[in-house]
Amino acid sequence: MAVPFLRSSETPRIRARRFYTRLAILVFALLANTLHGAATQTGASRNSEIRDHFQKAAEFLRANDTAAASKEFYAVLALDPNNADAYANLGVIAFSKRDYKTAAQNLRKALAISPSLTKSQALLGICEHRLGDNSAKATLEKSFPKLKDKRLSVQAGMELAGIYDQEGDMDATASVMRSLVNIDPDNADILFMAQRVYTELADDTLNKLAIVAPGSARMQQVIAERLVNGGDLKGAIEHYRKALELDPRLPGMHYELGEALLQTAPTDAGAQADAEKEFDAARQLEGDSARIECQYGAIALYQSDADKAFVHYQKAYALNPGESEAQIGMGKVLMMRDQPQAAIKYLHMAVESDPLNTEAHYRLALACKKLGLNAEAEKEMRLFDEIKKTKNQVKELYRQMNKPQKPEADPDPGGTQ
Repeated sequence: MAVPFLRSSETPRIRARRFYTRLAILVFALLANTLHGAATQTGASRNSEIRDHFQKAAEFLRANDTAAASKEFYAVLALDPNNADAYANLGVIAFSKRDYKTAAQNLRKALAISPSLTKSQALLGICEHRLGDNSAKATLEKSFPKLKDKRLSVQAGMELAGIYDQEGDMDATASVMRSLVNIDPDNADILFMAQRVYTELADDTLNKLAIVAPGSARMQQVIAERLVNGGDLKGAIEHYRKALELDPRLPGMHYELGEALLQTAPTDAGAQADAEKEFDAARQLEGDSARIECQYGAIALYQSDADKAFVHYQKAYALNPGESEAQIGMGKVLMMRDQPQAAIKYLHMAVESDPLNTEAHYRLALACKKLGLNAEAEKEMRLFDEIKKTKNQVKELYRQMNKPQKPEADPDPGGTQ
């Protein structure tokens, strides 16, 4: 039997040296395999421990025990000092306690490890703003457009809008508020700030217009629109006419004048004829549109010509299926034809297109009642009453705000000291 590693030409000493060298290589190879296996086992064990700590932390958070949850996240960091999720969660916990300094420190560590954590970036921006850090604006500008979480989007957006507002950048503020209104259209805080910003922006542009072009047709149009909002249709008509005298081809002017004329006396034949002339002029200058066809349809209904009205509303709907007045008009005429099932389709669309439209809710309630859908009919009638009441309150408030103030009495009419 041959002896391994031995050669007949070698001396016993050389043979021995070669034998032990090869034996050592074999031992080191076996040892390396053993160490690798141990390392793999250790890594798997560590990952399992990390998962356990995260699971325990989640349970503690569900129980509102943030102190215990924090200990679990610190335990994760002891095992993995570069765990971005642990830092991010510690940041959120500190943020919830209004400890913005600690929150910002942890969130920065999380972002240094994983820059793609958009939520952490947004929270960091909020912390920076509340700590008076000038980096807040840039941080929020990067994160706000990427956020998917509604609640955090609102929080970050309001913070960013507040920064722009403080800087006097009304255009940027208005842009953020438009986004927020789309994100959460029923949020009272958002709606309040949005109307304030829009009002300030409108007042600012009106002041500029008054300085740049005080005698222009556009200035007359602005005055007319403000009078319409204040309920003074006759005064508005006067300024619309002045605007057209200055610029007979001013876009939108004939339509707005026709609308005001029809609203002053909708059942009066003379007012209907005058309004129709303005709508004809608008169509000739700017082309046909859904809203012009809707006005023609309204005039036809005032004249008790349901078939003619239906033709106009059909055309309006074809021009713009999303036009709420066209949808309401279709529903109205179909109800007059005793076709509530067909009408309800368009009235549902109208409520979706314009949730605050009182007529849409009222007519949908009637259609539902006709079809025996009593629960839905009651709901729509209740919404009609609530929206109408709120709109009347707002209208009265607007009227009071714009009511001419009486001049203050001279405290010293005789001029004595």
